[in-house]
Amino acid sequence: MLAETWDMAKIILVVDDHAAVRKALRRLLESYHYEVHEAENGLEAIRQAQTLSPDLVVLDLAMPILNGLDAARVLHKLLPKTLLMMFTNTASAVLEEDARYAGISAVVSKSDAMDYLLRQTESLLN
Repeated sequence: MLAETWDMAKIILVVDDHAAVRKALRRLLESYHYEVHEAENGLEAIRQAQTLSPDLVVLDLAMPILNGLDAARVLHKLLPKTLLMMFTNTASAVLEEDARYAGISAVVSKSDAMDYLLRQTESLLN
């Protein structure tokens, strides 16, 4: 009897305080067969990540309750195998350095084309 295997979809948690950004990223990533979940702030992201054990968390920087860098620090300690990406309006060399120290593998500017975000996502997950 042949054992059949199914590729399990990679799980991505999109974290942004703007619903429109979350929905746009969700549509894009789901169209590439990722399983996508959403959170509206860093605290909610930590709670969901502990349950979901996502493969990747895409974090905005500026959010109420708990910002993306602070959430990344906590996520990196709690789930060290989960990859972290920052998707922000305020990308800079200083932010990239702070992000690396927080455990973030990639920083993508919201002004970049969505295909760049997708390429970074695929690069991290493959």
